[in-house]
Formats: sequence, C-alpha cells, structure tokens
Amino acid sequence: MSSTDPGDFAHLLGLPGLVDVHTHFMPQNVLDKVWAYFDSVGPLTGHAWPIEYREEEDRRVELLRGFGVLAFTAMLYPHKPGMGRWLNDWAAGFAARTPDCLHTATLFPEPGVREYVRDAIDAGARVFKVHLQVGGFDPNDPLLDDVWGVLADSLTPVVVHCGSGPAPGRFTGPDPVERLLARHPRLRLIVAHMGMPEYADFLGLAERYEGVHLDTTMAFTDFSERLAPFPEAERKRLLDLGERILLGSDFPNIPYPYGHQLDALARLDLGDDWLRGVCHGNAARLFGLPLPPHSQGIHR
Repeated sequence: MSSTDPGDFAHLLGLPGLVDVHTHFMPQNVLDKVWAYFDSVGPLTGHAWPIEYREEEDRRVELLRGFGVLAFTAMLYPHKPGMGRWLNDWAAGFAARTPDCLHTATLFPEPGVREYVRDAIDAGARVFKVHLQVGGFDPNDPLLDDVWGVLADSLTPVVVHCGSGPAPGRFTGPDPVERLLARHPRLRLIVAHMGMPEYADFLGLAERYEGVHLDTTMAFTDFSERLAPFPEAERKRLLDLGERILLGSDFPNIPYPYGHQLDALARLDLGDDWLRGVCHGNAARLFGLPLPPHSQGIHR
C-alpha cells in the first residue's frame, strides 16, 4: 500500500494545504468507546480495523497540521437522547482552543433539539454531523422537521453518515435522505463516505439537489475497495460533480496512513483541477475559507 506525503501532495498541486471535512475529535471517554467498536468490528466486516492514529488529542491535532491540513472538523455524534447538547458544549470548547477546526456540532431527535441546534449555530457552529447508523434514527423524525428548516435557512452544512456501510442500519440508504430532501430541498448535505456502498444512488441525489455534496472519506482506498468497490461505470459522474466532492479522511479512525486516502484520489486519474477542488477549493468555497490564487500543479 503506497502512502504519499500529504504535505508534498498539496505542494505539487499548487495548494497551500488541505481542507479535510471529516475528521473526528470528541470527549476522550466517547472516543474510547468508538475505538473499542472498531477494535471489535473485524467479525462484522471480515477485515481487522486497526486504528492508525490512536494518540492523545494534542498529538492528533499536531499530526493533522503536519500533514498540511489547514482546516478540519470535530465530527462527533450522540447515540442516545441527552448527549447532543453536552457534545456541542464540548465541541465549542475544542473549537475555541483549536482555531483551525471548523466549529462542529451534532443533534439527535429529542425534545429540545431545535433549541440546542439554534444555540450551537448562534455560538458559531459551521458544520453539523448526523450519524443515522449509530444514532439509529430516521432523518424524517417529526422531532427534527423544524431543525432541518433551521439548518437550511442558515445554510449550515451537515455531514450525514447515511450510506449502509460498514453495516446497514434501520434508516441507512438513499430513501430516507431522498424523502428528507423532498421536504427540505435547500439543505446543504454532505454525504459521508460517498454514500458507500450505495454510491450511484447518492451521486444521483447530488445531481438532482444542488445542495448535496459528497465526502471522499475512506472511499477508493484499498481497504474500502475490498469491502465495497466503487463502480468503474460511475467514474465520469465524479468528474461531472467535481465541484461538490470534498476531501474527507475519517482521521484518526483509519486503518492505514493518512496519505493513502490522497493516493487513492490521485489514482482515479481525474486530473489536477479535480484534485485541487476536492482537496481544497470546494470546501473553501462552501465554508468561506480563503481561496489561493490559481496555480498550476504538476500533472499526475
């Protein structure tokens, strides 16, 4: 498995660095449970899932900066009622002490969710994470209807784990998301993991709804190609939707070096302009980050 140096990757493309919209930071007791899940996931997927970057929080931030990541997120998510506001309070503190983190928040269908989502936005949250698989809830739950309206009106992007990988949940797959978008077509949804394994269906949603984006998290890597290969026939759609595909990595919870995600994108052979957009420009526009002057990368 090859693994390029991430800083070199950005430099060769003429970029000041990378923007990674799918990285995880959360309270350590919650992260420990997430890591325990991945430690035990081998029987579920048929493949061991060693955590490549099982480090202390400060070291993980230092590693991302060393990879040339200019902006990243703190994806966190509740699995039961009563966690959402607490996680958002933690994330606000993390963003305050980590200026290159895009202030991240989350939600769960429960009484009071509209209020704490509104509070998070007022406190500066720039992106939300929703995990339909872990949370086990329908995005069309009536408790969330006003919440989606608030997020749509505020143009706040929402990263949604809605694909059925690595294992299907009660409300994963494209149908619940399509019903949601039919009611809230202005939502800025970022489909995590390219919608793995329902890639074609989620590409279709992006074609029909201009607010739908997809992140590359773990897609196209050797690990995921063994579990849920991306269909060769869909590759042209990646190029056609190039402005709405964003770099995501799942750092630190990945079973390979960070640079392998970048190698996997480069070997798609969709061109330097596509890579520049995916690795920096598209997310920079979505989140209002500084855009570098155009420069020619080395042709790959």
